Amino acid sequence: MHAAATPTNILSLLIPAVGGQGGGVLSEWIVDAAALDGFRVHGTSIPGVAQRTGSTTYYVEVLADRGATEDPAFSLYPVPGALDVLLAPEYLEVARMIEAGFVSPARTTVVCSTHRLYTIHEKTATGRAIYPRERLDTVARTAARRLVAFDALTVARERRTEVNAVLLGALAGSGALPVSVAAFRKAIESRGVAVAANLAGFDIGLDLGRGDNSVNEGAWGEPQGSPKQIDRGKRYGSPDLINLSSMPPAVREVVEHAMPRLIDYQDIDYARRYLARLRPLVDHEAVAAIVARHLATWMTYEDAIRVAQAKTRAARFARIRAETRAGDAVIEVTDYLKPDLDEIWGILPHRLVAPFARWAQRRWPHGRPTLGQHVRTTTVTGYLSVWLLARLRVLRPVSWRARVENERIERWLAGVQQALAWDEALAREVAQLARLVKGYGDVRRRLTSLFDTGLALALQVGEAEAQQGSGAAAATALLERFRTDVLDGPDGELRAAALATAATARALAGDVNGVRTLVMPSSVAG
Repeated sequence: MHAAATPTNILSLLIPAVGGQGGGVLSEWIVDAAALDGFRVHGTSIPGVAQRTGSTTYYVEVLADRGATEDPAFSLYPVPGALDVLLAPEYLEVARMIEAGFVSPARTTVVCSTHRLYTIHEKTATGRAIYPRERLDTVARTAARRLVAFDALTVARERRTEVNAVLLGALAGSGALPVSVAAFRKAIESRGVAVAANLAGFDIGLDLGRGDNSVNEGAWGEPQGSPKQIDRGKRYGSPDLINLSSMPPAVREVVEHAMPRLIDYQDIDYARRYLARLRPLVDHEAVAAIVARHLATWMTYEDAIRVAQAKTRAARFARIRAETRAGDAVIEVTDYLKPDLDEIWGILPHRLVAPFARWAQRRWPHGRPTLGQHVRTTTVTGYLSVWLLARLRVLRPVSWRARVENERIERWLAGVQQALAWDEALAREVAQLARLVKGYGDVRRRLTSLFDTGLALALQVGEAEAQQGSGAAAATALLERFRTDVLDGPDGELRAAALATAATARALAGDVNGVRTLVMPSSVAG
């Protein structure tokens, strides 16, 4: 049973906080501003576990009538359906508060940032578990009386201010509280901490809050030029590399993004190899678009050389300095690295280390020893050691890791083409199977083993169906179920392995109908 509704002369505001974004300071600014403007106000916090693993909320009530003679009875907790303002530093928090019933279409103004800080579940799931942005937009527009939404994190980073200051300005600009803009400014100044930067952020948010009610990424959130607007010759390093205009639109769009990534990863010849691998499939647009995306990701796998490239880029140190606002202060950066044996010798020539790799597989079949390192990349010796590692890029084409990855890539591409000869739907599923190849160390070894199992299973069942002239419906449904189970996490991996074992036994016995019964409704299987 809900508590009594908040009195209409008391305005309520809820901040569902995300760790590290200053929710506490934001609530204190609001309380201070209201008090400075002559309003009676009360604020409270409900502590919890931050960083997207729990709930930390701040609740503020403001008596809207300055001339009231009776002391108000403030509440310590928000009342579902009786909230006037939801001020959310992260977009999923809006949906969470709507689900809890706090937001009312008749009453609540929602001021929020549209950027995402992913939950633990979203980050740890094997498959893509990110909550759809489109659903967040729909829910927020539908549930709120008024919506003021923009990417406050991008704005804050580009203007060197803080998210909470920008959101405070948006709150002031929205007019959802009767507190004056001058009072909000005085509240920031009274704290005496990063006053200039916070006031700058407040002014930006003030302008955005005075805008329309639509979800707005704003000029600050847009990249400076889309891939189609950037000169192709500059991006590819060679203006006559290839004419992409002959490619189907869905494929060309992926390739436009893939080419600069591949060249940055290795060189132009490596990008040409990508295009050569893709060329036999371009007449089948739906399949080729899937292959183009996953092939680009796979061919830019994260090895020690790639990590070293990222660690030594000048842009990285500039970003660190900007985010920490260190000014002229000395910054020390320590990188914590923990490569395992496969990652260590994976960058060395295949002929040199292949015997050791085979021995390690026998000696440690379920995991490799790791070598922990703390590298201070802001020192001369630390930076040079990582910089020299990045220069080993010239050895990558003949490395042990490259041999292993390329052999698996070729098997996958051959499997796609074979499946395409039977059925395009099956070919799309075989192409999607590359989603399983991800992660590092033991996780990648486990998932690539399941990839091998899924590929062999699809080709085995597909061939059995082809011999019977019965299409490839069973192989397609089987592979879709297998992939979905694997991407569901460790428990799903066990289900996928059991499914593969059962299906393989039936396929070897020539029992295609038996395979169908595992993954298809009885009416279809029959």
